[in-house]
Amino acid sequence: MNLPPIPFAYIGPGAGFAFLGSFLTLIIGLLMGALSVVVWPFRSIWRWLRRRNTNRRPSVRKVIVLGLDGLDPVIAERMMQEGKLPHLAALRERGCYQRLRTTFPALSPVAWSTFATGSNPAKHNIFDFIDRDLRTYLPQLSSAHVGKPRRIWKVGRFRIPLSRTPVDFRRKSRAFWSILAELGVDCTILRVPVTFPPEDFAGRMLSGMSAPDLRGTQGSFSQFTTRTTEVRYESGSRYPLRPNGEWLEADIEGPGDTFEQSGRPLTIPLRVRVTSSDQMELEVAGVSHPLRPGEYTSWIPLEFRSALGPKAYGLARFMVTETTPHVSLYMTPIQLDPERPALPISHPPYYAAYLAGLIGPFATTGLCEDTWALNERVIDEDGFLKQAWDIFEERRSIFLSALETARRGVVACVFDTSDRLQHMFYSQMGQRGGPHSGVIEEMYQRMDALAGETLRFVDDQTALLVLSDHGFRSFRRSVHINSWLHQNNYLVFREPLAKDGIPQPYFANVDWTKTRAYALGLSGLYLNLRGREAQGIVEAKDAEALCGEIASGLRALRDEDGQSPVTNVYPTASLYRGPYLDAAPDLIVGYGDGYRISWESAIGQVTHCVVEDNPKCWSGDHCIDPVLVPGVLFSNLRFQSANPGIEDLAPTILNLFGVPCPEWMDGRAFTM
Repeated sequence: MNLPPIPFAYIGPGAGFAFLGSFLTLIIGLLMGALSVVVWPFRSIWRWLRRRNTNRRPSVRKVIVLGLDGLDPVIAERMMQEGKLPHLAALRERGCYQRLRTTFPALSPVAWSTFATGSNPAKHNIFDFIDRDLRTYLPQLSSAHVGKPRRIWKVGRFRIPLSRTPVDFRRKSRAFWSILAELGVDCTILRVPVTFPPEDFAGRMLSGMSAPDLRGTQGSFSQFTTRTTEVRYESGSRYPLRPNGEWLEADIEGPGDTFEQSGRPLTIPLRVRVTSSDQMELEVAGVSHPLRPGEYTSWIPLEFRSALGPKAYGLARFMVTETTPHVSLYMTPIQLDPERPALPISHPPYYAAYLAGLIGPFATTGLCEDTWALNERVIDEDGFLKQAWDIFEERRSIFLSALETARRGVVACVFDTSDRLQHMFYSQMGQRGGPHSGVIEEMYQRMDALAGETLRFVDDQTALLVLSDHGFRSFRRSVHINSWLHQNNYLVFREPLAKDGIPQPYFANVDWTKTRAYALGLSGLYLNLRGREAQGIVEAKDAEALCGEIASGLRALRDEDGQSPVTNVYPTASLYRGPYLDAAPDLIVGYGDGYRISWESAIGQVTHCVVEDNPKCWSGDHCIDPVLVPGVLFSNLRFQSANPGIEDLAPTILNLFGVPCPEWMDGRAFTM
């Protein structure tokens, strides 16, 4: 069976996103953009009338939400005590600071969806980065799905779409900004996770986590090299640089050509040559760009022409990573060009282009920082840091420009740098003399400076909320939970487990007629339930007892030094209430400090051991017992709450604008 690539870059390369480059789609996009400009004055008048005709009694004129993904309370509290975070400390003294209870599991798409909707996962339908296809057991992106055009005109080898490609947004429930915008409150939502495709509401939105790259993945890099050894990258590809006189040549591989039956990848030519000991020349599609080893180019436009003429537009940055004895060139994942995106990444559609005109080209992929290129050692720590901080500056410019123009309403922006740097540098934190031992502390100080910049836009009619969705802990040891399930006869395989010595992903060779449980994603464990899974064998009446049996076994698991890799196992039926409970995992595994599910188990692989060292640069994580990784909440307002949770933010923001909390929300507004 031909298996698809893994559908999200936290685990591996993504797949499943179609190229919307048809002439029809481009024309529709242009017309919709023009129509939005024409109707904008009328929509503004309508919002003004709605605002006047409501009985709301807002306590503020403006709410600013500064999301700092992954900011950890333990580190923040220590650094405030040491006087290293003056702006956050001042905000704590002026208003309030509390640890913020996260979601089960403590994953960004789950927690930020709860932030947006004020509801638990069984109401918004996001339980992990990925879920499974109940027919095939294969992983799929949980937040969005891009299908195929329903009507296609076949002419020989060509395929001409006659209808738009469907883009399915899988998060359910309503976000607070949709409710507010309907009442005339102006909302600008920037890079909040799980906002692809962008919602059609009376506000502005730039998509965040889950937006794909041009190839349709969640971020796949390219390496062009004269090295001849074969490698297998988990979220990228290696391409040979071929000598041709003084030049080295290759092809940049773009999206598949949906106008051809074969769907072959579209390509454009690339050439590199050495001009001096520290200077090189890069030529892309005939256009020359200077290169210096260890330095990134600016964003270079990439234009891929399909067989029938329509083009797909992208952006990428390049960096020479070695010059002798081999030449190697790194290319970032190809971003959707914000001025001409092949998929919708903003609302209104022209908003991304407006931002590009304001600040210049910028990264648009949901997971912009290329963690996998560092994991695979295609780039080094310094190259990753430069990339991460460049992306931070792009985001900062977008955020501050929105604050400059916002006189009222909501401006919300989430910054990912805090999350990515802790993932990749956690093991080096505090190492004496280590070249990157201070990276995380420096990051906290730069986030503090960003909070200080934000405070310039806060007056006595403005509420500022600075929050994180979860905290962080070490990821030293990997737990192969599917291996444990296999060794305890819950997950049964047809031999062999490995082909050519390599474990097979996606539950290859599983005997579903004998399998009772399996794990997929970063926290969930599923029963092979009859009537739900295609080949389910577990009867509903036996499910609770089986869950209890598995939970007891996992809690009893011990590492070689006697530590407990699993601190608790939570039945989701005791955590969630809502219409999408049937889509949830049956159990959420709470891993102990220092442990996390292995990369292999997350994609349905089985190895011959249960617990082993994590060798990757990705050395910090939050996919553990949620009680160990609360987030943070700072505000200039003196909120009072005994046990604040991230589900309380949406009701609180509504309340600040005088809007009652809908009954379906699980959160409750803070009191002041």
